[in-house]
Amino acid sequence: MTKSELIAALMRKHPHLQLKDVTLIVNTVFGAISDSLADANRVELRGFGAFSVKERDPRIGRNPKTGEQVEVSKKFIPFFKTGKELHARLNKDRDIP
Repeated sequence: MTKSELIAALMRKHPHLQLKDVTLIVNTVFGAISDSLADANRVELRGFGAFSVKERDPRIGRNPKTGEQVEVSKKFIPFFKTGKELHARLNKDRDIP
């Protein structure tokens, strides 16, 4: 689902809201999550999951085009861990060992 599809789905569920209001709500929520992660804070949405930031150590990589070794600096990446309720919902009615 894209951001515009999410906005459209919210518009269908809440027809009394205007498009600009729903867009503002979605952008505010995503902005708050992004800002919190940028400040290295964890964002937990009970029943859905938790967003956090993980650090990747510097390493020696390789340029796939030339095969030359290159130094890759330390970086931070977003990480998402599903909550128990979402995990259960995803695996409901599935025959997965």
